[in-house]
Amino acid sequence: MEKFIFVTGGVVSSLGKGIAAASIGKLLEVRGLTTTIIKCDPYLNVDPGTMSPFQHGEVYVTDDGAEADLDLGHYERFTNAHISKDSNITTGKVYYNVITKERRGDYLGKTVQIIPHITNEIKMRIRKVSHDKDVDVTIVEIGGTVGDIESLPFLEAIRQMRWELGEHYALNIHVTLLPYIKSAGEQKTKPTQHSVGRLREIGLAPDILLCRTEKHITKEQRDKIALFCNVDREAVVEAADVKCIYEVPLSFKKEGLDDLILKKLNIKREDKDLSSWRDLVVKRLKHPQKEAKICVVGKYIALQDAYKSIYEALIHGGIANNAKAHIIRVDSENLEKGKVDKRLEGADGILIPGGFGDRGIEGKIKAVEYARENKIPYFGICLGMHVATIEFGRNVCSLKGVNSTEFDKQVKNPVIALLEEQKRVKNLGASMRLGAYPCKLAKKSLSFKAYKKENISERHRHRYEFNNHYKKPFEKKGMLFVGMNVRKGLVEVIELKNHPWFVACQFHPEFKSKPDRAHPLFREFIAAALVKSKK
Repeated sequence: MEKFIFVTGGVVSSLGKGIAAASIGKLLEVRGLTTTIIKCDPYLNVDPGTMSPFQHGEVYVTDDGAEADLDLGHYERFTNAHISKDSNITTGKVYYNVITKERRGDYLGKTVQIIPHITNEIKMRIRKVSHDKDVDVTIVEIGGTVGDIESLPFLEAIRQMRWELGEHYALNIHVTLLPYIKSAGEQKTKPTQHSVGRLREIGLAPDILLCRTEKHITKEQRDKIALFCNVDREAVVEAADVKCIYEVPLSFKKEGLDDLILKKLNIKREDKDLSSWRDLVVKRLKHPQKEAKICVVGKYIALQDAYKSIYEALIHGGIANNAKAHIIRVDSENLEKGKVDKRLEGADGILIPGGFGDRGIEGKIKAVEYARENKIPYFGICLGMHVATIEFGRNVCSLKGVNSTEFDKQVKNPVIALLEEQKRVKNLGASMRLGAYPCKLAKKSLSFKAYKKENISERHRHRYEFNNHYKKPFEKKGMLFVGMNVRKGLVEVIELKNHPWFVACQFHPEFKSKPDRAHPLFREFIAAALVKSKK
């Protein structure tokens, strides 16, 4: 039988349940277990694809084309778990499916209710992922905070699953907070007690408490939490703040969390340390030998999570080069106001990530021009490729009225435009070019040098493509079309002649980068930035 770990959270949001779930997956993998991780999101959207990054943060994309919660990115970065469209269960998906069945008459005249129909749908989806992926342990993170109305169906579903599975087949890890009151000089356990109380009111009793804390937990506090939350003393686990998220598995290992989980699930596995993770990731992160200043020019800069995978992939590129990627966030709207030289001064590399809409676009185009003219390593991703071609058409090819039809539908020279199939799209949700597509690289290219292979597969999330009508005039002026989707005839990667490192791609390489396996393009981008920093 499959075994399950349910991760819930209390007291406040943003306690790091996703990082905790990913770190637990890492610990179990090191012990020789296969895992998969599921995120249950209690919002009514079917997926976050139509949500603003300011509302939701980054939209993560899987190989099979799912637009999902950013926590799925943590799962893939920390573990080898295969994450798919079924790995993100939202209230919207659940209700949509149940209502569709009701309209078809599948329930044979029964009154459709939250219990059992909604909870059964949630349980079915969780079991399906576990069954299809054929893993030892399935980790299920329940989004939101205990006490929220919208998460109640998910909590009831996992309560039922725990009862159905029985002892040693399911456990609940509850992430909570021990706030430190500076004026009183005390760390308070009462919020944790109240959070566990709310959990118990709905029939769930935590097996393990992960206590987020600024200060170390004393023996007296541990005993108090164990007594009033009715858990074993050893099950009160300190989750102290760390400087880098990649230290969390090491922190949990030190607390003996993996041993505790295996004991409660009645699994026997040889103990193994995390020395390779510690040496490669943490030591290089804490003691880099070099540093490169990378300016990320974006339009959602105000929210850290909007470019989460981009920032992490830059850190991974730094680790691969035994260096620190010093990230400077630059709002592209500010570049439209002028002083581009001053705002990008000292940049060893410039990266423009993906995005939608015309806000801040002219600022991004100015950043591309600055990188091209000053021979600064440039990395454009999705929209970053679009603005690179617009800048090239305007300033190198001297074409008039160059733009994307996304920003100007009547543009004279649409170097970026919609495919015919996209022109017929009416519903915005899940209708972009999504997921993994093949790309063939030219052997005499920077990209081939990075990947060290000709045929690659990368994840996409976009509607607009390079207009092939402009390939020949652009090639004459020095643009290289080094990556192509041969079957569809679509441009995937561009580079420039006479530039030390200028690469822009239509896909999103950041989604496949890991701290111990940096994505080839991010690794080489940081390497080129380090060469620039020496000069």
